[in-house]
Amino acid sequence: MNHVELTGHNLPDEPEKSTLEGRNKILGFWLFLGGETVLFGCLFATFIGLRNQIGDGPPAHELFKLSMVAIATFLLLTSSMTSVLAIQALHRKDVGKIYLWFIVTILLGLGFLGLEIYEFVEYVHEGHTFTTSAFSSAFYTLVGFHGAHVAFGLLWIIVLLLQMGKKGLTVVTAPKLYVFGLYWHFVDVVWVFIFTVVYLMGKVG
Repeated sequence: MNHVELTGHNLPDEPEKSTLEGRNKILGFWLFLGGETVLFGCLFATFIGLRNQIGDGPPAHELFKLSMVAIATFLLLTSSMTSVLAIQALHRKDVGKIYLWFIVTILLGLGFLGLEIYEFVEYVHEGHTFTTSAFSSAFYTLVGFHGAHVAFGLLWIIVLLLQMGKKGLTVVTAPKLYVFGLYWHFVDVVWVFIFTVVYLMGKVG
């Protein structure tokens, strides 16, 4: 049977892994995440090395507003949970719930991005620009690079949902949704490290 004919409730269990193509996509994406881990590791190491080089700018403990960052963290971590619910719906071949939980994931991700943009604007008004100091350059590079990953992920899942609306849930579209779930968890894990290393360590000096 041609694999594109397998749709809806005719799909096998774990449709994202039911074909060699699907399994290869997942394996290839794990390798991609390994490279991303190394890249973020370099950015973290750079930030840690420069975190005390504040120049004429405000120190981290005066700059950071943990209440706003905590709300953003809550939104992003909650979006990780809703993406899990979407993948569980994928395994049940419940297209309606896939849409529901991924749309909630998108809304939560947009909320996170909105707070991060607002945070950056506030910092700039307080004199903490990209070129203020080595610390500010490292901060905006690390946190902004993560924010770009969040924005890319949101665009990606919107495209995937549109594609599923056109082609249905198949053994071709299912692996793409599953891979997005892996990506979104990676983005969330990176943010946990950012919250700890950048914001919490910054507050305690």
